[in-house]
Amino acid sequence: MSTFQAPKGTYDLTPPDSAKFLAVREAIAAPLRDSGYGYIETPGFEDVELFARGVGESTDIVTKEMYTLTTKGGAELALRPEGTASVLRAALEANLHKAGNLPVKLWYSGSYYRYERPQKGRYRHFSQVGAEAIGTEDPVLDAELIILADQAYRSLGLRQFRILLNSLGDKECRPVYREALQTFLRDLDLDEETRRRIEINPLRVLDDKRADVQKQLTDAPRLRDYLCDACKAYHEEVRALLTAAGVVYEDDEKLVRGLDYYTRTTFEFVHDGLGSQSAVGGGGRYDGLSEMIGGPALPSVGWALGVDRTVLALEAEGVELDLPVTTSVYAVPLGDEARRALFAVVTELRRAGVAADFAFGGRGLKGAMKSANRSGARYTLVAGERDLAEGVVQLKDMESGEQSAVPLAGVVAELTTRLG
Repeated sequence: MSTFQAPKGTYDLTPPDSAKFLAVREAIAAPLRDSGYGYIETPGFEDVELFARGVGESTDIVTKEMYTLTTKGGAELALRPEGTASVLRAALEANLHKAGNLPVKLWYSGSYYRYERPQKGRYRHFSQVGAEAIGTEDPVLDAELIILADQAYRSLGLRQFRILLNSLGDKECRPVYREALQTFLRDLDLDEETRRRIEINPLRVLDDKRADVQKQLTDAPRLRDYLCDACKAYHEEVRALLTAAGVVYEDDEKLVRGLDYYTRTTFEFVHDGLGSQSAVGGGGRYDGLSEMIGGPALPSVGWALGVDRTVLALEAEGVELDLPVTTSVYAVPLGDEARRALFAVVTELRRAGVAADFAFGGRGLKGAMKSANRSGARYTLVAGERDLAEGVVQLKDMESGEQSAVPLAGVVAELTTRLG
């Protein structure tokens, strides 16, 4: 046992399980790359105020969950708890919105940090792939992002997820609803912290998961009854586009998500096989966020999908991913001369794009063949002094067990042909 262990609420990704995470990231990113989204990477920490302004002062993320630190120079920083604010900050700083081609379409992948009570599916360090489309107000863009996430999940083999959809209105109609909701909530039997939330962001009370709170919210004013005509038309267009694309969704008028910056379209991907931590991803439109963090008006929309929870969803459905082989050819040398000769073959195979590995450490034939079996290689190359004297190596098919002598000079061509 090592002296040190991973911090509480975190995890290490190690082979072979790490291959699943890589495959999930690639599957989520693939449709984004095919749809004009460029890759962006931001620092792991930002100014605390970026998240306080963007994510929201009343959110649990800002009030309870951010990892903060003070630099030697006195600056207040926070490990990033989510990706949208960072990506928008970076896009503004680089003036991507001034390049003349809106929307600015970006995707990212990385680790995020929140101080939460650890449980299965909820970690203090977690991985997400996200996408943001910055600078355009268009229901087609909202629909595009939801469709791309649906496409990514289906490409992985997931089928038992649900898409929840709602509209949160805009700066015209939401204040009217906010006032009506506050009036209703003030008469309920709620704790002091929740009462403070009523005054800062009452919509967040609707997101409270406690049964005693939800019971009191049965007759709460419904946001859909307060939507202005423009927001109603916008939402209906998003719904129509999803339906036309064959994407199944559920209207959920209580869906508000956990961040203050959302406007109009909001959505969540949930998987009922994950228990209480059922959300595997989500997002929405955030037309006012740019102005909140000091930028110009840039209506935008985006989402983030949890890699960790997607892996758990795959396991819940019993989906086995078709992972790429890590080793196709395994070389077993017997003697120093063979080590040099087979290492040269392995190097050439790798340059030809063949996944090849080598029996390091001068082990005997029996131990090296056990390693070859464990590697999952389709073929094993074995050579000793006698083989080299004859100018051949022994090529063994690990599936059929057949073994034959192949000229050393032609073994790379033979293997590349066999492996296609």
